[in-house]
Amino acid sequence: MKLMPTVFCLLLVVLALDAAGVDARGTPSNNQWTSMFVFGDGFVDNGNIPQANTWRQWTYPYGSYLNSRGSATPVPTGRLSNYWIQSDFIARILGLHEAPPSYRLTPRLSCDSSGMTFAFGGAGVYEVPDKKVPTLATQVNAFARLLDAGVISRQQLRSSVALVSISGSDYMTGADVENAFLSSFDDIDSYIGNVTTEIAKNVGRLQRLGVRKVLVNNLHPIGCTPLRTSSNNYTACDLLANYAATVHNNNIEQLMGNKNNAHILDLYTAFTDIVNHAPGEGSERSDNFNRKLTPCCEASSELGYCGQVSASGERLYELCKNPDKTFYWDETYPTTAGWEAVTEALEEPLREFLDRDYVP
Repeated sequence: MKLMPTVFCLLLVVLALDAAGVDARGTPSNNQWTSMFVFGDGFVDNGNIPQANTWRQWTYPYGSYLNSRGSATPVPTGRLSNYWIQSDFIARILGLHEAPPSYRLTPRLSCDSSGMTFAFGGAGVYEVPDKKVPTLATQVNAFARLLDAGVISRQQLRSSVALVSISGSDYMTGADVENAFLSSFDDIDSYIGNVTTEIAKNVGRLQRLGVRKVLVNNLHPIGCTPLRTSSNNYTACDLLANYAATVHNNNIEQLMGNKNNAHILDLYTAFTDIVNHAPGEGSERSDNFNRKLTPCCEASSELGYCGQVSASGERLYELCKNPDKTFYWDETYPTTAGWEAVTEALEEPLREFLDRDYVP
C-alpha cells in the first residue's frame, strides 16, 4: 500500500506527458529552432503590404473568413487566403503559434523572439512596377540592416530558420524584364536560369549572414492555378506554364544541391498530388477537396478580382459555401485547408532536415 502514492505520481506524469504531446504537436524533437525569418511573396506575406483599399488582402473576404473553423467575424490580417498561409503552418512545425510578425507592423528597432516576416505579396527577384513591392534582394538587405544594428541578435540567429518563397511573379505580365510573360518556349530556359540564380544567391547571402537553416520553396505547378485554368472552364492545367515550373525546379535543385543546411520544400509534387494527379494516383489528401482547379472566391468579370465591389458597394465576386473543401482561395493562392494539406505532405522530410546537425 505504501507504493500507491508513487504509482499514482508516475501515472500523473505519464498523463501529463501525453497531454503535452497533443498540445505541442508541431514541435521538432530537438526543439532547437525557435526563431524564423521569412522572405518572398504572397505565399508567406502576413501583413507587409500597406493597409489600403487597393490591396485586396486587407479587405473582406480575405482574412479570418466564416467557415467550419468557427470564425464569427471576418478579420483581414494581410494574408492572401481565407485564414492561415504557408508560413503559419511551417511555424507550427517549429513549435511557434503562427508566422512571426511582419516587418512593417513591428515596432521600430525591435524584433519578436519568434523572428520576423519580410515577404511582400507579389514580390519576385525582379522589380514588378505595377506592384511596387521590394524584391527578394531588397528584403534580405532589410534583414541585414537590422542585424548590423543589433536589432536582430547573433544569439537569435543561432536558433533561426529562414523560409524563402518565390512563386512566379517574375514569370507573369508586369515583371520588369523584356519578354517575361511565358507565351512560347523561346528563351524560357535562359530567363528562368536568371531567376533561379538570383534565388540561390540570396539563399547564400542569408547563410553568410548567419542563418543556420534555410528552407526554399520550389515552384508549384503554376499552370494549375485558377488564373491559368479559367480559360478552359477550370477543367485542365496549362502545360506550358507547368513546363516552365519544372525548368525552374530543375535549376533550383542543381543550384541548391551543393549548399549545406538548405532544404527544398517540394511544393510542385505536393500541389500536383492534390490537384493534377492521374486517375487512381496522387495523395489521399486530394479526396478532401471537391474543387481543385476552381477558386472559392471568383470574380464576376474577366478583369475583376476577389473582394472587388462596385461604387455602390455591390459585390463583384462570388464565394463558395465551404472553403475547407476548395483547394484554391482565389485565382492564385490556396485556401487555409489547401495549405494545411500541402504542409502535411512536406512535413516528414522537413522534420528530418531540421533534426540533422548544422554543418559549419
